[in-house]
Amino acid sequence: MATLRGKGLEGLSEKIFLDRYAWKNADSNAAKVGDIVLVLTKDDPKFPAKEVGEVIERSGSSVKVRLRSGDIVESSVEKLTLTIEKTPQEMWARLAAAMASVEKDPQKRLEWERNFQYILDDWKLVPGGRIAAGAGASEELTLFNCYVVPSPKDSRGGIMQTLTEMTEIMARGGGVGMNLSSLRPKRSIVAGVNGTSSGSVSWGGLFSYTTGLIEQGGSRRGALMMMMNDWHPDVQEFITVKQTMGQVTNANLSVCVSNAFMHAVKEDLDWELVFPDTKEDGYDDLWTGDLEAWKRLGKKVVLYKTVRARDMWHTIIESAWKSAEPGVVFMEYYNQMSNSWYFNPIISTNPCGEQGLPAWGVCNLSALNLSKFYDEEKHDVAWNELAKVTRWSVRFLDNVIDKTPYHFEENERNQKRERRIGLGTMGLAELMIKLGIRYGSPESLRFLDKLYSLIAREAYLASSEIAAEKGSFEAFDAELYVKSGFMQHMIDAFPEIGEAVAVGGMRNVTVLTQAPTGSTGTMVGTSTGIEPYFAFEYFRQSRLGFDRQFVPIAQQWKDAHPGEELPDYFVTAMSLSAEDHIRVQAAIQHWVDSSISKTANAPADFTVEDTKRLYELAFELGCKGVTIYRDGSRDVQVLSTSGEESREDRAGADTDVSSALHDERLFDENLVEGAVLDALPDQVVDKKYKRRPQVLRGATYKVNTPFGMAYITINDLNGTPAEIFLNVGKAGSDVFAMAEALGRVCSLFLRYGEHGHKAQLLIKHLKGIGGSGAIGFGVNRVESIADAVAKSLEMHLEQHSEHAAGMEAAIKEETYFAEEKAATHAIVKPHREAAVTSRDLCPSCGSASLINLEGCKQCINCGYSKCN
Repeated sequence: MATLRGKGLEGLSEKIFLDRYAWKNADSNAAKVGDIVLVLTKDDPKFPAKEVGEVIERSGSSVKVRLRSGDIVESSVEKLTLTIEKTPQEMWARLAAAMASVEKDPQKRLEWERNFQYILDDWKLVPGGRIAAGAGASEELTLFNCYVVPSPKDSRGGIMQTLTEMTEIMARGGGVGMNLSSLRPKRSIVAGVNGTSSGSVSWGGLFSYTTGLIEQGGSRRGALMMMMNDWHPDVQEFITVKQTMGQVTNANLSVCVSNAFMHAVKEDLDWELVFPDTKEDGYDDLWTGDLEAWKRLGKKVVLYKTVRARDMWHTIIESAWKSAEPGVVFMEYYNQMSNSWYFNPIISTNPCGEQGLPAWGVCNLSALNLSKFYDEEKHDVAWNELAKVTRWSVRFLDNVIDKTPYHFEENERNQKRERRIGLGTMGLAELMIKLGIRYGSPESLRFLDKLYSLIAREAYLASSEIAAEKGSFEAFDAELYVKSGFMQHMIDAFPEIGEAVAVGGMRNVTVLTQAPTGSTGTMVGTSTGIEPYFAFEYFRQSRLGFDRQFVPIAQQWKDAHPGEELPDYFVTAMSLSAEDHIRVQAAIQHWVDSSISKTANAPADFTVEDTKRLYELAFELGCKGVTIYRDGSRDVQVLSTSGEESREDRAGADTDVSSALHDERLFDENLVEGAVLDALPDQVVDKKYKRRPQVLRGATYKVNTPFGMAYITINDLNGTPAEIFLNVGKAGSDVFAMAEALGRVCSLFLRYGEHGHKAQLLIKHLKGIGGSGAIGFGVNRVESIADAVAKSLEMHLEQHSEHAAGMEAAIKEETYFAEEKAATHAIVKPHREAAVTSRDLCPSCGSASLINLEGCKQCINCGYSKCN
C-alpha cells in the first residue's frame, strides 16, 4: 500500500508519481550515478513492470540500479525513465506557476501563484491526471481527461468522421463518450445503395473494436462510453448486446432513460420505439439525434414497434444483474437539472459516467482531498480551511481552460462558450473514519448533506466572484441560468447565491463533479473518490514472502488497539448494502451539478427483483445515473457465438444440464472444448480422440480464486473425468480467455487416448501453481486458476470413491435460470472467504488485481486506472 513520508512519497505512491505525473526527461542517456529513476524490470509487451531505484554505477550504456527493496539490477539506459521532478513539492511549484501564468496582471499572478501553491501543498487539492502531467511541462499535452463527441451523422461518411474524431482523441490519452441514437435502426432502407442498414448497434461494434486497437501510453486501451436513448428501435438489442460474446467488448454501455419511460414503467403502459422518417426533406442536414428537436421542426416520426415498458425495463435490470451493464442514465432529469439546459443539452457522459457533456464537451477535473481537512483537536472538519481551499480551487480549474492547448477547434469553441469545470473530492471514507462516522448510516447522510452543501456553496460563490472580475461564460443568460433544476435548489438553500449570480454572473456553467480518482488517490494514499475503502487488509507478494498488510488508517488503529477488531465505522465496499451505496450517492448528488462516478456493490445473492428496487430507488432519490456490480455477476453470463442452434439442439438432443446450470449458458457445440476436432472430417480426426456424446453428467465446483469466483464444471465419460469447463471473469477479459484456453486443453488431454490416470496427472501438474496472489488459508488456500482446477478434480475423484451413485442437489443461486435437477454442486470455500469482486489481469503490472470500483477498472496493486 502506498504510504506518505512527510511530504515525500514512498512505495507505490512514489512509483505512480514518477511514472505518470512527474515531469519527464526524454533523454534517458543523461542518466548518471545518484539519479532516482524508474527501471524496466520486466520487458514484457503486455505486462511490463517498472521499479523505483537509484543509479549506483554506469559504464557506457549499461547501468546498475539499487531498487527501493535493496536489490540491485543491471540494465541499459534505454530501459530507464528519467524525471526532472523527484518530489511532489517540485510538481506543486510547476503547477502553481503554470495556472497562475494566465493571470494578466503581474501582481495577481504572484498572488495566485502563492495561493495555488498553498492549496496544492500537502495534497489538499489533487489535480486531475492530465493537469498534473502536462501543465507547465509541455505546450502540446492536453489538460483534459475526457470528451464527448457529437452523435454520428447517419451516413457512412458521418460514421467514419466520428471514428476519426474518436481515434484522434484516444490516441492523445482522452476517453470518449458518444450517443448512438442518431443512427438509423437495423434493417432500415438505405436509399441509393438498394440495401438496408446493419443498425446502430452494429456500428457501435465498430467503435468498440477500434477502441480495442488503440493503446494509450503503451499500457492501456482507449476508454469508450456508448449510450442509446430509450425511444430508439434498436434499444432492446443494445441492452443485451454484451450477452453475445465478441460484439462489443471495449466499451461501457448505458441507456438514456426519460421521465416518460419511468412513468410508463410505473403505470404499466406501452412504450413506442420510433425513429425519424429518413425520407423527410432535410434529414441528412437536420437530424442530429435529438428527437424532440426533430419534432419541433414538424418532421415526421415513424413508429417501428410498441413494447410493454415494464418488459423493456426488466430487460435492462436483468442484464445489469447478470453482467453489470448497461448502466442507466436518467437523461431527461439530467437535462432538467443541468445549468446548460437552455443552450447546450447533455447527450452523453464520459466513459466513467461522472461527467455529462454536450457535443464537443470536455472534462476539466481536480479533487479536494478531504482526509486533509480533519481537525484532530476539535474532532471535526476544519470547515473554514475547507471553504478557503474550495474557493481557490475553483479559480485553479478555471485557469486550466485558458492554459491548455486545444487540438480540436470545436473543443475550444465549446469550452470557451461554457467554461465547464468539475471540482470533486477524494478521501471521503478516510475522513469519515477519522470522525467515527459509519459510511452509509443515517448519521452519515446528515453529515454528507452538511459537507457537500458547504463545498457547493463556496464553489458557486467563488465562480460568481471570478465572473465579476473576468466576465461570465459566453452563453450566460442570468434569467435562464437560474431556472435550471439545480440552480433552483441552490437558491432555495442559499439565497445569497441567487443574489451573487444576479449581480456578478457566473464564470462557469457547472463547477462540481465527483470523478473516480483511482491513480491519483492511490498516489496520495487515501480512499478514492467518494467510495468506501475496497478492503482494509490485503496480501502482498515480496521477496520476503506472501504477507498480510493493512491500509494505513486501519494499521494505525490496530497498533493503538492490539488484539481488537476494527470498529463498525471501518466499512468496506462489499460490507455495505447496495441501498446504502445508493443513499450515499443520492445525498452527494443533491449538491453536485454534474454527476457522480459510483458503483453500488451488491452481494452475489442479490436478486433481479432486488436490482429493480435499487434502480427505482436511485430514480426516486434524484440520482442522475446508477450502476450496480453484483459480486460474481461477471463470472456468470449468458453467452453465445451464434444465433443458430447447435447441431445437437437441432437434433432434439438433451442439453448438458450441468454445464447449463453452472454458468447460465447453453453451450453451442462450437464453444465446447474439443468441438473444433469434433467438427473436422472423420478422416482428419485422430482415432484416439474420444468424441463427445450428446449427454454427459458431472458436477460444478464453485471456487474462490485470486481472480474472483470460478465455476468449474467437470463432466464424466464412462465414470472418469472427460472435459472441464472454466468460467472466470468477464467475457472479453484476459482472465476469461486464459481460463477458457485452460479448460479446452484439459478437456483435450482427458479425452485423448486410453491412459487410466489422466485426472491424477492433471492434479499433479496443476496443483500448487502460483501467481501474483492467493485466496484462503491452509488446505483451502487457492494459488491460481490452475490450482483451483486441481483442487476441484481432487474433490471430484474423492466423491466418486465415496458415492457409488451421483447425488443430485439443487443449486440455489441458479434456480432462477433452470427448473431441471442439477448434478452434484460442490463448493470449495477458503477458511475466511474474502468479500472481493471478480478480478482481471492488470495491463500495467500483470497481477490479478484489476477490480471494478467507482464505475472504473482500477488496479489495487500498482494503482493503474483505466479512467485516469
